[in-house]
Amino acid sequence: MDTKLLSTDIADFSSPLLAVFAVDIATENDPKPMPVLLCASDAVSKAAEHFLTSGEFKAGLCETLLLHAPARLRAERLLIIGLGKAATLSPDQARKGAGTAVRFAKPRGLRNVAIIFPDYRGLSDEALEHLPLALTARAIAEGAWVGDYDPDTYRTDRTDQSIHTVTLLSTEPEKSTAAKIEQGFAEGNILGQAQLFTRTLVNEPGNVLVPLELARRAHEELEPLGVSVEIYSTEKIKELKMGSFWAVAQGSEQPPALIVMTYNPATPPANGSPVLGLVGKGITFDTGGISIKPASDMDKMKYDMAGAAAMIGAMRAIAQLKPACKVISVVCSAENMPDGKAYKPGDVVTAMSGKTIEIINTDAEGRLVLADGLHYAITRGATHLIDAATLTGACVVALGMLNAGVFSNDEDSYGRFTKGLELTAEGFWRLPCTPEYRDLIKSNIADIMNTGGSRWGGATTAAMFLKEFVGDTPWIHLDIAGMAWMEENKPWIAKGPSGVAVRSIVEWVRNF
Repeated sequence: MDTKLLSTDIADFSSPLLAVFAVDIATENDPKPMPVLLCASDAVSKAAEHFLTSGEFKAGLCETLLLHAPARLRAERLLIIGLGKAATLSPDQARKGAGTAVRFAKPRGLRNVAIIFPDYRGLSDEALEHLPLALTARAIAEGAWVGDYDPDTYRTDRTDQSIHTVTLLSTEPEKSTAAKIEQGFAEGNILGQAQLFTRTLVNEPGNVLVPLELARRAHEELEPLGVSVEIYSTEKIKELKMGSFWAVAQGSEQPPALIVMTYNPATPPANGSPVLGLVGKGITFDTGGISIKPASDMDKMKYDMAGAAAMIGAMRAIAQLKPACKVISVVCSAENMPDGKAYKPGDVVTAMSGKTIEIINTDAEGRLVLADGLHYAITRGATHLIDAATLTGACVVALGMLNAGVFSNDEDSYGRFTKGLELTAEGFWRLPCTPEYRDLIKSNIADIMNTGGSRWGGATTAAMFLKEFVGDTPWIHLDIAGMAWMEENKPWIAKGPSGVAVRSIVEWVRNF
């Protein structure tokens, strides 16, 4: 998909589909829906006037109304997209609106879409405070890329419905403001493409995307962008004494992959500057091992590497956005299989850090590979850590599929993460990992157990396990199990891999 930003007369712009956003300005005193266009073009307003007053369109979020051959416009069609209530409008609604425009066009065979940049000047001053133009432009670009993805890669009857061009039309005359829109749009394209790449990885079947293939794709994507990619396998894992990682990997015929990606800024940071470590769980297929999973929904375990994919996607964006700090990303990738060589409940393994771990359940494998990945990132110089993993079903029970869990041992690092959420609008909710939970993973035979031994507080006991391997290093853990896969189609995004956490990880990095 090609994306363009143009300053032009909207009425004279020719396009198969021209999309314009609308909001509902109804108030508590007068709750009847009052849709208004976020557009200063008289021609567009005239074309839509009758339908905005007829009552058939209420400007609900992602509600659409299509007008054919709109009068006074060169566009063949005018698509009005609701963004919801004006009082609660944010750039995220524009992100969803752009995705809706793209997904509306795809099945109709429309390959070129134009979107009118929203004109907020008619809104209240209170609403305008939350609607920076650069962030809106960024959100629209991100939304367009998110909307263009479909997961039907391997269908033999697949029809390519991809959009060829999305053009953002701006009429902003002020040079300084136009420059902000241009900058935001450029960043949005980078982040949207990174999220798209992440989703492509997550969607691949387990027989295709084995650990070393994941490593190869990371290398192929990142090396041309200036990111150093090192790929290791069994010999190196044993040399490093990554007993926790190897315990998981040893049951599969597919060799594991230790992937190390390094971004160095053009200007070397001063001594003492933070080095950020990004660690991802890369289980390319998870049977549960000897503690085998039920057959129902096991096919979805191909996406148990979504945390690793998010880190690779984030590194793609980081290489292009060029933050001023060094970033190291570590992905520990393996299959978790019930082979005759597989690790067993009751085994004791020794992690790279020297800690001993009693294996209670072999389906709690993600934390085992992350344990060695986190420790290894520290040995490579990371001073601050963030990890992402589809780690626990317990987190899905706690938060459903609207928020992912976030845990942290450091308020400053957590504050930088939450500041980024203001821009990304991804759903994360903080859960506890305080010292009293440590007793739940005590072992009689080893230092710790790899589960809490019961179903209670499972997301937190998993986080407490990881906390054992970061020491005093500031650390954030993202449990994205409930958010990595969309269970149904939405107007702005297809069912399937979501690419969650990419944007938020990148913002965390940029906030340093």
